[in-house]
Amino acid sequence: MEIIQLILLLIVFLTSAVLMFFRKIPALLALPLMAFFIPVISGVSISDTIELVMGLGATRLSEAYTIAIFGSMLSILLQKTGVAESFIKAGAELSGDKPWTIAFIMLILIILLFTTLGGLGAIIMVSTVVLPILASVGIGPITTVGIFLIGLSLGGILNVGNWAVYTNVLLLSVDEVRSFALVMFGISFIGALFYITIQLYRDGHDINFKKIALRSFLIILIIGTFITIYSNLNEALKSTIIYVLSLLGTGAKYLIGSGIVLLFILSFIRLFRKQKAVGIFWGAYFIPVIPLLLILLFNINFIAAFIVGLLYGFISTFQKNSLNLFVRSILEGGSVVMPAVALMLGIGMLLNAVMGPSAPHNAKFIEGWPVLVLLKPVMSTIVPSNGFIYVILFTIFAPLALYRGPLNVWGMGYGIAAIFLASGMNPGAIMGLLISVGQIQGISDPTNTQNVWLANEMRVDVQKILWNTIPHTWIWALLGLTASALIFM
Repeated sequence: MEIIQLILLLIVFLTSAVLMFFRKIPALLALPLMAFFIPVISGVSISDTIELVMGLGATRLSEAYTIAIFGSMLSILLQKTGVAESFIKAGAELSGDKPWTIAFIMLILIILLFTTLGGLGAIIMVSTVVLPILASVGIGPITTVGIFLIGLSLGGILNVGNWAVYTNVLLLSVDEVRSFALVMFGISFIGALFYITIQLYRDGHDINFKKIALRSFLIILIIGTFITIYSNLNEALKSTIIYVLSLLGTGAKYLIGSGIVLLFILSFIRLFRKQKAVGIFWGAYFIPVIPLLLILLFNINFIAAFIVGLLYGFISTFQKNSLNLFVRSILEGGSVVMPAVALMLGIGMLLNAVMGPSAPHNAKFIEGWPVLVLLKPVMSTIVPSNGFIYVILFTIFAPLALYRGPLNVWGMGYGIAAIFLASGMNPGAIMGLLISVGQIQGISDPTNTQNVWLANEMRVDVQKILWNTIPHTWIWALLGLTASALIFM
């Protein structure tokens, strides 16, 4: 019976994934269908599936799509007030015809921000600044989204908050995680430079490959030298550097906070001036930046930060018809993002289908969620015996990180990691596996809320992003698995 169930599960997963991959059926329909059939095949009753998977799953990502709605409101306000258009024109004038340089600078900016930031709210705020700049130099929509997702994933590799599962579940030391994270970062960063160059060439830009190769070599050399020097410093000197940076950060925090207050005051003063304002007030260019700073420096709730941004946007762009324009931005912001919200409903259902409902609704399943119970014995039998099999096996199955599959850390990934650990697999190799195939999941997976948001914002099909990025991310996964095998197997 279990074998039949497993075969049926595999058929449902592969059929749905292939149909979505080749755009024969929209993810909007495919995800709820997967969410229904996966638990039913695994032994969950139809009534529980409808109530606990479909019903509760639809609200599982409620915070994410609420944030998306507020982010869309701010985006529409920027467009309707002319700030976004002016921002793009200014960016084009300042940057000139240097798409590769601008793409690289934006990549570094995204990486740096997301070594500490996380969550859809922060992604939306950073995207409101980065996307117009990339568009201003003629970079195509899919390339723009790809650059953003790659920067996001690279920042995530170095984000210490993402290492908790490896230190808590796999009982690895921070140094062990950091060492492999830096290796994977190096592989993916070099891959990112290749991606930018190839995509800009495909977008029709003139590319001086020799010049870019030299630049890339110098960039990699500088970053590698910095990492090497820092890694070889003694702990006392490292602590001193961190302490000095924290002092500078505290000073910058108060300075930026005072600057935000000053911007509000200047915007209010502008309201009471008698002469009619000509053009866009210079302070309006800070509309997307203010919420980002509130999130980054002051840990303010994402939705609260967006509300502050909307209020500042209303004040700093105030004209005769601003109230009507503000109301239209709020209404249109909700309607524009509805395709993304509808897709997030399906993603939430699929999450509940794979991982089970949250407490207390999971209490009736004493032995565990049937989907995971069914898969555990199978996954424990495929533990590789040597490094060669490890690389070949998980490279072939790396796409199972897509669509909340078994190797997706936001699906069954952490549960599968626990199974591998109990089966005697080296903890470091498990970490290497999750981080390596995590590049496919983090960048290419159409069920990521960030992929859905960015695709919706740039008016491209989220499946096209998968098609565009997976040739690159699959190679990075292979190289990461090879490095992991050499280190841990």
